[in-house]
Amino acid sequence: MLSFIIRRLGVMALTMLCLTLVVFFLINLEPNLRKLAISQLDMRASVEDQERWLQRNGYRQNFFVRYGQWLGVLPKQPNIDPNTGRAVPRFSFCDEPATVRYSGVLQGDLGCSTKFKVPVAEKLLPALGATGILMFWVMAVMVPVSLIVGVLAGMREGSRLDRTLSVASITTTATPEYVSGVIFTVIFASWLGWLNGSAASATNQGVTFYNFTLPVMTMAIYGTGYIARMTRASMVEVMTQQYIRTARLKGLSFNAVVIKHALRNALIAPFTVIMLQFPWLLTGVVIVEVMFRYQGFGFALVEAAANNDIDLLLACSLISVFVVLSTQLISDVGYALLNPRIRVR
Repeated sequence: MLSFIIRRLGVMALTMLCLTLVVFFLINLEPNLRKLAISQLDMRASVEDQERWLQRNGYRQNFFVRYGQWLGVLPKQPNIDPNTGRAVPRFSFCDEPATVRYSGVLQGDLGCSTKFKVPVAEKLLPALGATGILMFWVMAVMVPVSLIVGVLAGMREGSRLDRTLSVASITTTATPEYVSGVIFTVIFASWLGWLNGSAASATNQGVTFYNFTLPVMTMAIYGTGYIARMTRASMVEVMTQQYIRTARLKGLSFNAVVIKHALRNALIAPFTVIMLQFPWLLTGVVIVEVMFRYQGFGFALVEAAANNDIDLLLACSLISVFVVLSTQLISDVGYALLNPRIRVR
């Protein structure tokens, strides 16, 4: 198992290196650099002024040199003031030292946000914390409900209960977040008046039940149907196994057979599906947080993309890749531990 984990960590590091290289290339295309220069100067800035700004801030260096500097394996060079000839920091609002230094991802330096005028970490960490709270409650609602629905449907395959729960699961899975979000807003906020506003100020006023209900429900409703369907399919397969028939022939009650014999084996496949919901949640929060103005990771990502905030975009992409690869690793290890028939070397 240890050698398997070490190999997977090596593959994970290589994958992150390749994906971040591709993202770094796409974000630093010429149109994006021009838009960044205009946003930092003035809409009326000439092409010469834009070029001087890009040169002065290091965006005209060799592509692989800039990528190495972003990673932290190559030293960053300070900017030189053309008027005084002295070394100056690239962005004064981030308090960058005007010295040659190794400062990149490996050193914990994610760069400066040109939109928010602060180091990327100061903007990104609170956003990640807010999104982490949101994702925790989504999983806390989604996982128990979906497992209960899937097990109940799978226990009685073909029954009226199974058909009803299956139709409900398919309906929720087929409804995108932006549709269910609008529906919940109309029902609970407009018609019933139960909620005292949207989640626009959730991170400013603190997370409360009222301003947190709609985002959690919007994200949980979609994943609940998907996990429930996978749990039902696994439960149906387990209930047809020979050891289940043997347990029934021994005189055990139906409920005892389900709880003691079928349930543990039926939950092996849904475990993998549940772990893979974390990457989906990262994409889901982008829609939900923008819809409800929730100041989290997805909202920060959209603002960074809209304002060509290169360093913030790169940090968001790095975190996204890390979360996807980490959950896949945990899923593989957990599946091997839960299923004794699987051996890893």
